[in-house]
Parts: sequence; structure tokens; C-alpha cells
Amino acid sequence: MEETGGGASPAAVELRGITKRFGPVVATDSVDFVVHPGEVHALVGENGAGKSTLMSVLAGLYRPDAGLLLLGGVPTVFRSPADAMARGIGMVYQHFMLVEPFTVAENVLLGLPGGLRLETAAVEGELAELGERYGLAVNPRAAVWTLSVGEQQRVEILRLLHRGARVLVLDEPTAVLTPQETAGLLRTLRGLAADGFAVVFISHKLDEVLAVADRITILRRGRTVAATTPAETDRRTLARLMVGRELAAFVERPAAEPRPEHTFGAPLLEIRGLHVAGDNRLPALAGVDLRLRAGETLGIAGVAGNGQRELAEAVTGLRPVAAGSILIDGEETTGLEPGALARLGVAHVPEDRLATGLVPGLDLADNAVLRAYDRPPFSQGPFLVPGAIAGFADRLIAENEVRAPGRTAKLGTLSGGNQQKLLLGRELAGEPSLIVAVHPTRGVDVAATETIHRRLREQRARGAATLLISEDLDELLALADRIAVLFEGKIVGTVFANKADIEHLGLLMAGLRGRTEAGRAPGAVPSGG
Repeated sequence: MEETGGGASPAAVELRGITKRFGPVVATDSVDFVVHPGEVHALVGENGAGKSTLMSVLAGLYRPDAGLLLLGGVPTVFRSPADAMARGIGMVYQHFMLVEPFTVAENVLLGLPGGLRLETAAVEGELAELGERYGLAVNPRAAVWTLSVGEQQRVEILRLLHRGARVLVLDEPTAVLTPQETAGLLRTLRGLAADGFAVVFISHKLDEVLAVADRITILRRGRTVAATTPAETDRRTLARLMVGRELAAFVERPAAEPRPEHTFGAPLLEIRGLHVAGDNRLPALAGVDLRLRAGETLGIAGVAGNGQRELAEAVTGLRPVAAGSILIDGEETTGLEPGALARLGVAHVPEDRLATGLVPGLDLADNAVLRAYDRPPFSQGPFLVPGAIAGFADRLIAENEVRAPGRTAKLGTLSGGNQQKLLLGRELAGEPSLIVAVHPTRGVDVAATETIHRRLREQRARGAATLLISEDLDELLALADRIAVLFEGKIVGTVFANKADIEHLGLLMAGLRGRTEAGRAPGAVPSGG
């Protein structure tokens, strides 16, 4: 295998001909992958392309059915993730694995011999030194629950560095970061590479891949289809290699064309003085005012945990309202249950598709009618109408480009992107007047993102009002007419999307109200719309 791109040094890790099967499914098929000390090697591909499986082999979670793993040129077998960690391989997962009531230092000590009985003062000093050296500063004595999402990610990286990892794998590390935090993380990764670390960077965000990587490997359907460098490629080429066809609409990120307010319809959603409690009974929303018109898309930006989920659940009837009111098409809907709201034309694409949107153990046809199985044409009295259900499911699968063997396949066998397309298609099937879409493309690949964005634009064009909640600013800028920023349960700013400044939006997301010299934020509009 070629060992270039990270300098003349031998490979830190080399995977040769890795094949991994799960029953009849071949997740990776004779994949080669090499990462050198001193480089950032990006790994990209669609959902289901084999990225996570390949890295799980590297991290000791899976044993390959065929192929070799070489560490420093020596064939090696990892029996567990702890075994891999002991040999210098560490992985930061997209969903953090921290104990929130514990301090940063206590989280780092977890799992080590002696556990929390070890002297924490020495560890706190070591973490402070590592944080200063690599741009990962965080208070070692702070409880994790008090930290921002970006700071928690630093803890995960610091934990690996403290345990001696020299090969770092980061899975979608910028998915929940502000633009400023993302820029800081990319600088950190380049600094780690400059200090001799080998870094694997997994991401769907192609601009970031091109900005940070020394080399890029592209997987498609379990096989390596290309290996390249940022100097030799671009967004369009990478997207085409990932999915096997052109994705011009996605890679060009066509921005929504904000229209004068008089071209929108009447107010469809009005939120007045909304107060909602969070899961810990503390206020999650504190006096939110919003107005959304027919034919308009209002984006809600913010770092995770600032009230976005509670806002969506209050509007869709899943969470009680402590104070304030919600009006849909002029009708008071505060406190209505989700079924009643669905019958009023409210569609909901939830934050967690498997927790509140779909049932993995049911087949696609059952999931397709999950919200309307008890109404015509899917039922007559107490009896289901199988023909109507089958026909609807087949149309849903075809129209939303759901890649599946058929309507009888179990939903749990589909990739995340195909699950999301089925969910979105189901919610849009009745031409709803109000769409509440929460992170509609989180964790899905570029092809599914293109399909989902197209469907949402179609709904906007026909006059639906969309409340779009996303942590992806590129997505908000591409789809929204206006963007409102939530911070600690309050709207701290609203801007027109076509005039939005990403730097300013990032400051608002971090709770810092940036201002222009004239004293007004770029593109600012009244928060009520």
C-alpha cells in the first residue's frame, strides 16, 4: 500500500483489505485505509457506505472477517475498545460519553485503575497544560453539565490525549458547534497533526473536509472509490464520488430568495410570551414571541440545549405550556394534543426520528400510516384497508426516493437517510399548512440532504409555513427567509437570511450580541417577524 501524503514517516495505522459482514450484508468490502503521523485524513461517504464500520474495526469495537490491521507496521488484533485505547487509538463519537454531574477531571479519571480515588489535583494540572498546548482550554474542576457543547467535546479529546492516544478518530465533530467553535476545532486538529498525531476526520460537511484534510478517502457502498487531496478536488467532485451522480443543487447550496413581507400570506403561527419548562423542571423557554406567515420559512438557530426541542414540542402538543399562547391560523391551539394538531394540518419531523417519529420493528407500510391508520382511506370503522395502505406506502417510497427492498422491509434495516426520507414524506403527504422540522438532515448524507431540501422548498413554494430548527447554519441559510437565534430560552436576534452574517450568527448563538458600527446587527429584523 502506498504510504505517502503524511510525510516520509511510516504509517501510524494501516488497514489492509478489511471486510466486515453482518449476516448477508457486506458493510466493508476489502477496504484499504492508511493514516500517517502528522496528517489529517478525512473519511467521507454516504450513510451506509462503511465509514463507521471501518472505524469501529480500528477502534476495537468490531473484529474484521478478513483483512489486517497494522499498528506501526506490525499486524495487530484488538480485542476491545479498551485494548485499542491502550495501544494509542482513541475515538470521539458524535454523541458524547460523559457523566454530566461529574467534573471534567473526574470524567477523565473514569475507567482508569483506581478510578476516582486517584489524586485529582495532579490530573487537573495535566489537563490544564494539555488544554493550553492544543487550544482545548476548559476548567478541569467544572461539572460537565455546566459546559457548552463545544467545551464538552474538548473534554472528550482531552480525555484521549491524557490517556496517551496518538491516533484520534473524530466522527462528525462539528455537527453541533457554532461557526467560531468549528473554526477553533479545525485549528486544533491542524495543531495536533503538526505535533505528530494522526487524525481521522469523518464529516458530511465538505467545505470543512477541504479546509482541514491532507488526504481524503471516499467510500461508497462498502468500497473505496477514490483517494485524493484537497488540491486535487472540490465539493462537486467529492459529492459525485460519494453518491455516484451529480448533486448540483446540494453542492451549490442555492439560497432561498427572501421576498417582501407582503408577498407572504396571513400569519399562520403566532407565539406570544411562551414559557415552557424543561425536563429538569427549570425554564427552557422564557417569554418567546414569534410570528410565521404562510409561504415563509423561519429558521431557528442555536447551540443544542437552548430551548429548541422544547419549542418544537410545545408547538406540536408534546410538551405542556407554562404560560403564553400558541395560535395556528388564528385559532388558539395551546394545550391541544398531537393528534388534534395533526388534523389541523400540523406536520412534525421530530429531533429523534426513532424515539418519536418511527418504529424500527414495524415494516415501512405500517410506519407510512402511523399517524393516520385510524382514518379513511386506511381504515373503515374498526378495520384496516390493506390495499389502501400498500398503495400509499409504495407511492411514498417512490416519490421520496427511499432506497428499500419494498414496503414489507423492516424500518430498522434502512439507513438513517432513508428512514428520514420516509418520515418526511409521510408528514408532507397531506399537504400540511404548518411544518415543524427539527434537524431534518442531521446525520444523513449529501444525497438524502438534497432530497429533503428539495421537498421542503416545494412545500414553501405551495404556501406552507415552515418552522425549521437546525444547528446547521448552511442549512438555515439555504432554506430560510428569516433566522431567529435562541439562547438560554430567549430569542436574542432575528435576521433576514439573505443578509445574514455567519460570524454575527455565531456570536448570537454563543450569547454574545455582536453589533455593527451603526449599532445594529447585520440584517436584523424585529423578532416577532
